[in-house]
Amino acid sequence: MRILAVIFIKNKGAMDFKNTLTASIQIYKPISLVWKIWNEPEHIAKWNAPSDEWINKKIENNLIEGGGFLYVMAKKDGTENFDFSGTYTEIIEHERIAYTLDDERKSLITFTGNNPVTLTEIFEPVANLDLTMQQEFCQSGLNQLKAYAEQLS
Repeated sequence: MRILAVIFIKNKGAMDFKNTLTASIQIYKPISLVWKIWNEPEHIAKWNAPSDEWINKKIENNLIEGGGFLYVMAKKDGTENFDFSGTYTEIIEHERIAYTLDDERKSLITFTGNNPVTLTEIFEPVANLDLTMQQEFCQSGLNQLKAYAEQLS
């Protein structure tokens, strides 16, 4: 089954996505904190993994349109690793982040509301990997973000 989503972005026209997957969470914290946790490397390091088996070996984040990001992720036992990197194409503080990965796949992150904040990630999956595994991997990372955010005072 092929899914095509068209996301309209304020004053930017439409962004075409193909074969999208979606993950979403609701976080009971203010938007300013959720935005900070999503974007600052010292926070990203504490939640950006689907399980305790994974670590972030390196995190770089230049949160400006045209800026880049790099997360070097690896299993603690050394059996798997990958770089997650791309370029930001749109940033509207406390509302949305759009980016294109180095392999040309697109993603859109939306932040809706304030305490709770609904964070939704729409992304184009890797073509040759199981779709369920990719969606679960993303959802697990978001669940880790929620757990981390909600334990902060």
